[in-house]
Amino acid sequence: MTDPVFGITIRRDANEAAVPSNALMSVVGICMPFAKAATAAQEAFDAAFPEGVAVRMNSNDSTKLALCDLDSLFIDAVEGINAQLGPYQVAAQLVVNRVAEGDDIAETIANIVGSSVNGTGINAFVNAGADLGVYPRLIMTPGYTTQQFGALTSLALTTQGTNMTAAPAVAFTGGGADAGKVLPTATATVEELANAVCAALPEVLNKILAVAIVDGPNGLSAFTQWRETLSSDRLIPVTPGVKRIDKDGDVVTRPAAPRIAGVAVRRDYENDGRPFRSWANQALYGIVGPEQNYRFSLTDGSTEGQEILAAQGGIIVRGDSGDDFAIAEGGFVYIGTDNLSAQTIWQQYHKVRGRDFIELTCLRTLRQFLGKFNLTTQTIQSVVNTVHDILAKAEANGDILGFKCRFDLELNNAQDLRSGHIYIDAQFEEAPVFRRLTMTSRPYAPALQATIDELIARQNLIS
Repeated sequence: MTDPVFGITIRRDANEAAVPSNALMSVVGICMPFAKAATAAQEAFDAAFPEGVAVRMNSNDSTKLALCDLDSLFIDAVEGINAQLGPYQVAAQLVVNRVAEGDDIAETIANIVGSSVNGTGINAFVNAGADLGVYPRLIMTPGYTTQQFGALTSLALTTQGTNMTAAPAVAFTGGGADAGKVLPTATATVEELANAVCAALPEVLNKILAVAIVDGPNGLSAFTQWRETLSSDRLIPVTPGVKRIDKDGDVVTRPAAPRIAGVAVRRDYENDGRPFRSWANQALYGIVGPEQNYRFSLTDGSTEGQEILAAQGGIIVRGDSGDDFAIAEGGFVYIGTDNLSAQTIWQQYHKVRGRDFIELTCLRTLRQFLGKFNLTTQTIQSVVNTVHDILAKAEANGDILGFKCRFDLELNNAQDLRSGHIYIDAQFEEAPVFRRLTMTSRPYAPALQATIDELIARQNLIS
């Protein structure tokens, strides 16, 4: 149709601030081996959970879950997540990757680590967005993050040995029958290596802006040694494991990570899917106790629980109605605010997840401007206004303390504008979690004078 000679022409222009397209942050990724139920057909199991292929599902998909061995750590993980969901929550979204069970734990861990080149193991999550329509941003491999293997790094021969009539064995026994023989001695140095899954996770997490909840070993000494081998603002540790009742009524020990992931899903849901809330001081459900009882006091930093927190760990402790220094009146409570970052500004995991959310939301929202509009004053202002609106909502919601968003006058230049490139400066500060209070308790002398004044006033009334 051509424009009229006499009339009105209307052209629609959508070059305005865009409605934010929020990133999805609460999808849980699980990568681990698990087996089929004895009553399930192998074909149905393989179709539902093809080995090495990421699968999208809901945590209440009873049809698929019925195909799995009820005693497996995978089913425990799903049940652990479901137990933490809040009011009106029916299920969590999952991305599951079943890997092969190895001949030993080392081979199984190697299968979970997989290959970035082949996209196997945890690396399958990198392609989940394109393949499944969602990225898992709460990742775990329950049961496979505590193991550490030693490596012989040096062997120093301290005594050569003499008067041997035959070669000694490696263990330095034997050496012949000479009564004057002296066997050689040596000092071996064995280095405790990092858990291979934990070491491999940051590469995957950085690519898709996810975090991983990883179980650490029980006890302050073992946890500290394990923690010292790791550093990442995307690894969130928890210790100890938990006890629960299995299908046969027996008490069994299981990883804590799925329970913490469930708490994360619940907390995000309570905040309209926005991951700016800490998971600390949250009750855990569906368990009968922690695997190990850590001593914990709100006022004493020398307790085992506080020392693990000081090492950037997360802990599960009992409540105690008779203990004024306990975290709660009763139940079992998760306490943890930190990841394993070496940078203090990013040690609180909710800050990392919150910034991920804002950056991903900006990415999802601003992409609709690319190639659609010419780079005019109107387009630039629309882009700035879009980012401003995203940050303003975060501030109004209490997610961030404040922000500044502007067209960067220092970085922008004519040559970049000519090529269609602009710089936007967005500054914002995530609200820190409230985790420590110091209260000064002092005598208040004016109260004594007030008492005297009141007594004098009453005496005057009587007289």
